[in-house]
This record gives sequence, structure tokens and C-alpha cells, in this order.
Amino acid sequence: MHIELRQLRYFIAVADEMHFGRAAARLHMTQPPLSQTIQALENALGTPLFVRNTRSIALTPAGLALLPEAQRLVQQALGLPQLVQRAAAGASGHLSLAFVSIADYSVLPPYLREFRAAYGDVQIELREATSDVQLDALEKGQIDAGLLIPPLPDRLLPLLDYRKVLAEPLMLAVPEAAAARKKPDALASYKDLPLIIFPRKIAPALHDVILGRFRDEGLTPLIGQEAIQMQTIVGLVSAGMGIALVPQSVSNLKRPGVVYHALKAPSAAGGATLTAGSGTVEIGVAWRRDNPSPVLQAFLNLLRKNPEC
Repeated sequence: MHIELRQLRYFIAVADEMHFGRAAARLHMTQPPLSQTIQALENALGTPLFVRNTRSIALTPAGLALLPEAQRLVQQALGLPQLVQRAAAGASGHLSLAFVSIADYSVLPPYLREFRAAYGDVQIELREATSDVQLDALEKGQIDAGLLIPPLPDRLLPLLDYRKVLAEPLMLAVPEAAAARKKPDALASYKDLPLIIFPRKIAPALHDVILGRFRDEGLTPLIGQEAIQMQTIVGLVSAGMGIALVPQSVSNLKRPGVVYHALKAPSAAGGATLTAGSGTVEIGVAWRRDNPSPVLQAFLNLLRKNPEC
């Protein structure tokens, strides 16, 4: 069976006018080719659509059943150009985005709000994952982009692009009972308490920045617990299991029994201040450079508005 959209348009015009002559005038054509088109449609469907006599026509039961479906199909066809143009502009479609837990307390919520406001027809799939899991998913093409902690491994540099989104200092998270009896902003005041930290294999850059902050103070921390989620780390601090160094935005995560303190800039021997990124954590977005998705490009364009990017 071969049915053309043109045939359905002609059928709708005749059904609306209930007169072949008026329908032909409405379609800017003569009556004979209109009649031939309707007959071809009836032959294709295997049943008459109109009851004809010398003075009037009427829809058959088959014509009555076809009319609303024909109207729906023609209306959908009229919307195809806009549908395609919106998809090409990234205004509709699907975005699969992974993020480290740190991003959930900083850049992710405002970016999602702004993106949803501008691209309300895009379906967003969110997945919380550590940086190593995100890199594996990007390599396999399972996600469009990931908000993660750099650096990218050398083997993925030819495949992935990366852009910095945020850099923020570390803060000290301590049990409330310990904070009451120690100097709040001095890391050395808490050297007797265990450190709760990310495993290095999960987030090597964050792990190294945290331990580097201790080295800048001439301290060697006692690592008491390892955890892969910021919520878990702060929860362990709340339980009095130790202290943690967390990105500044994590201080938005309020837990009973946890106190956050900004840290003084560390000083080197002789009083020279160490300023070369000491105690700073970076978050960025990574994506496959061969991903042609217009939705991904729309999301990246949003990130470009951020002065940090």
C-alpha cells in the first residue's frame, strides 16, 4: 500500500467542503485531477470514502474513521520542519551527563536550572559517578559529558576535550567537639585526629591536593578512613571519626556535629607564602570530541558563559 500525504490533504479538503468543485478551488486546482486522486486513495485503501450522487456527497463509515487520523498525520507533517530545526539547534533531544559529588554542591544545580529554562524540551539523564568511572563511560560513548576532577589520562587525550569549570579552595571539616577546643583555622591543631579522604585510585588529583596541603604545613596525616562520596566523608566527620579537607562548596552540606573552617594560606620556610595553587581543587567538563550532538554543544555553550571556563 502506498499512500501519499498529498492524497490525505485532498481527502481532508473534500471532507471539509463536501463538494469536489469547492475543494478543487480551495486547493487551487481543477476538479478532474482532484477526483482522480481521491479515487486512487480509495483504491489503495480498498474501500470507498465518499457516497456520491448527482447533487451531494457524504462520508462513508470508512471515510469518517479516516478523517481524524488523516488530520492528525497532516498536522504532524506540518510540524516536521520545526521539529527538525529544533533538534539541529540542540533545543530538543537527549543529554546524558555524569558528575562527581562535589559538583552537586557547586556548579551542577545552577547550570541545570539555566539549561532547563533555555532548553525545556531536552531530556536530561543524570548520573553521579567518580572521575574514573566517568572517563571509562566517555571512552565507551555511554555518556555525552562528565563533570569531573582532572587530569585526563594521557591515553584519552586524543579522544576527549576538557574545559575548566570551577576552581575552589579546600576547607577544613571537623567534628564539633574537636573544634571547640582547638584553633579553628590551623591545620596543625588537628594533627592528632585521623584524616578521612578519597582513595587515590578514585580521585588522584584531589587526593594529592589534600596531602599536599598537609605537606605545605610540614605535617604527615594519619589516614583513618577512605570513602568515595562527599556525603559519606562528611557523615564520618559528623560521627567523630576524624577530620576532612573538602572543597569549599561542600560546606553547603550541613550535618549535625560538623563545623567547617577556612584555612590560612600555608607558609614555606622563612615565611614565604605558597601560592602556586596550594589547596585548590578544580572541576571541569570532559566530552568526546567526535560527539556531534547539538544538545551537547548547547550545554557546552552554556558553560562557556562562565568566566572560569
